Amino acid sequence: MTTEASRLLAPGVLPDTPPPPRWAVWVAHAVPLIALPSTLWRLAMTVGVPVGYSEAVLRSDYGLPGTGYLILPAISLLQEGAALMTLGLVRDWGLVVPRWIPLAGGRPVRTGAAVTAALLGAAFMTALTVSQAVLWDRVDGGNLQGTHRAVMGWLYMPLLLWGPLLAVVALNYAARRRRTAGSRQA
Repeated sequence: MTTEASRLLAPGVLPDTPPPPRWAVWVAHAVPLIALPSTLWRLAMTVGVPVGYSEAVLRSDYGLPGTGYLILPAISLLQEGAALMTLGLVRDWGLVVPRWIPLAGGRPVRTGAAVTAALLGAAFMTALTVSQAVLWDRVDGGNLQGTHRAVMGWLYMPLLLWGPLLAVVALNYAARRRRTAGSRQA
């Protein structure tokens, strides 16, 4: 456990957890970065950057102008927030709930809850992104053409990696925490 985590808890509340390997830290940091291109594309569309949709499609499919000004940024914030949660699997706040969180602050994170949530999120993201890739021609086939279609595809394609990368980091987190539990029993 790092010094930051040890300051958050009374001695002996959480046993030492081995630090994550460098590769797991890099993979965890990659997840928010692979979510970023599609987030930026969605925000660009919201602020009026021409992304290739006609005004009729922007109005009917994305609520622009109108509710899309709230919905699209909210989706973007939720997406990046969910991606950033991956960092908890390699940081102290994945071991100890930060003190500023009401009711749970300062308590150890339950390994099973963190791993289950992460693996369910990985399965969900994999299913969602693969289904969207398979349905790509049916979803936006007639709405975007040429360069705009290619740009959108390249910006959304990295999302296919989100689920598998999250799963790998979650399994590493589970293994590190299991080693901690095993050393406590020995």
